[in-house]
Amino acid sequence: MAVREAGQSAETGVHEGGCTCGECPHGAREGHRRAVAAFLRRRDEFAAGQGVPAAVAHSAQASRQWVSEELTQQAEAVAERGRAEGAAWLARLWPRTAYVVWGAVVALLLAQSLTAVGAGWSSARTAGLLAALVMAAAVTATAWLHRARGGVLAPAIGEDNRMSTSRTVAAAWVLFVAYAVLLLAGRLAAASGHTERDALVSGLELARGAGLVTVLAVVCAIAVLVRRVVGLRILAQRLQKLRAHRPRAADLLTDDSGRGTFADIQYVLISAVALLFAAVRLARRPDRLPDLPWGLAVLVLVSAATYLAGKYAEGGRPVILSVVRAREAGDLDAPIRTGDDIEIRGTGFVPPGAQTADRLSRMVVRIGAVHVHVPLVPVAGGFSNPTDTALTVPVPADVDPGWVEVQVVTAAGAATNRCVVEVTE
Repeated sequence: MAVREAGQSAETGVHEGGCTCGECPHGAREGHRRAVAAFLRRRDEFAAGQGVPAAVAHSAQASRQWVSEELTQQAEAVAERGRAEGAAWLARLWPRTAYVVWGAVVALLLAQSLTAVGAGWSSARTAGLLAALVMAAAVTATAWLHRARGGVLAPAIGEDNRMSTSRTVAAAWVLFVAYAVLLLAGRLAAASGHTERDALVSGLELARGAGLVTVLAVVCAIAVLVRRVVGLRILAQRLQKLRAHRPRAADLLTDDSGRGTFADIQYVLISAVALLFAAVRLARRPDRLPDLPWGLAVLVLVSAATYLAGKYAEGGRPVILSVVRAREAGDLDAPIRTGDDIEIRGTGFVPPGAQTADRLSRMVVRIGAVHVHVPLVPVAGGFSNPTDTALTVPVPADVDPGWVEVQVVTAAGAATNRCVVEVTE
């Protein structure tokens, strides 16, 4: 009976309870949640000094290396679960985005019906509803074609699998302008007199929609330019980027580490206000493109310039400032020898979004010709090594005595400057 029930569950695609198969949305989500909880418990146990085998407990370096390896393996399992959960989340997102689109059409119909009470139904209301239906059909088709990438949100998701602020703002303006043109086209098709047709055609003149067209051109150019700027800065190692497990709505207002950024917030806020004003103007005068006042248009342009400047200013190359011998309490002062721990001080060692254990474990320090993986040192609630400004690694016995170069390679693949230190016998 259990085999038959399992077969029926596989056929129907229903996975209930504590399913962690990773092949269904519920299983991927539950599996990721359990993997994270198990990793956090294990990390806190190690931080409290529990669970370390007696064979390595006698040596601080050996126990630290063993704990780091154990946490790295579990972190890789958590990351794999996270990627599976992100793919499942994107796959089940496209129907929801389609529901939102058609829900907006229904809301428009209800609003038009309520406002038509007393005033009567007009050709502008019919044209507006037909334009909304055409736009909804086109957006739904696009969502179906990109159903594995998040549906409607696919064009707004960047290469780092995060919601792109510039693309989202540009897409909102493009959809609004397309709806406005379809509205005027519908009214033009239903117009019966030459005077009405001439008035509708004149409503598309550049003199009336210059502000709107300027804003549309700038936000679209910003979306393209930001992608180019980010790509060039990554190639020049002036910006560190790591791929997220899945996009989030908060990405529109935050950086890769989840902290709110002024440039993104002001760009989204001012663009939303200007878009709302344009929508009200279109509702009041559905016979022309919304005449966006130049004062508001310039405000959007200033906001876009601030956002672009923020993209140029964010990030930075990781830098080593100094390398010293790590000294524990009671140790005598001495030069750096093979087997000693060295502390590398600098900045930018942990890129935004790389605070998870699977990303921290990818950090490498080159000491001469030897590549040393940075050990993870757990503490309650996180890790004390590595950090963004300092990390500690042992000097392997394979390092030849003499002057050697030390260089850090971050989880994003960016390499720091080289710092020369002397290793004695």
